[in-house]
Amino acid sequence: MKLAAFIIPAKVWLYKGDSPWHFVTIEKADADEIKRFDIRPRRGFGSIPVNVRLGKTKWKTSIFPDKNGTYLLPLKKEVRIKENIKVGDNVNVSVEVIMRKIVQR
Repeated sequence: MKLAAFIIPAKVWLYKGDSPWHFVTIEKADADEIKRFDIRPRRGFGSIPVNVRLGKTKWKTSIFPDKNGTYLLPLKKEVRIKENIKVGDNVNVSVEVIMRKIVQR
């Protein structure tokens, strides 16, 4: 398993749908770099598995492609509480894209 790491500066925002979630948007330049890696197979909704670090908190999650050609990173409530993060805060997130080795048959 290989990792490709990125430090992402982003602003926390709230999706106000039926199920509100906090996200950061991975900006286009970083999203374009992530797209350079042919990550297969993808998970549901085209998501990509990642390791994330925000402050002192580390966790595994996925980033999700959005309609603007970038990716969305969900921020769990547990992480936001530990790191005292609120909507509108600017954060620096370390994102490591997990690339699985594919065996050719």
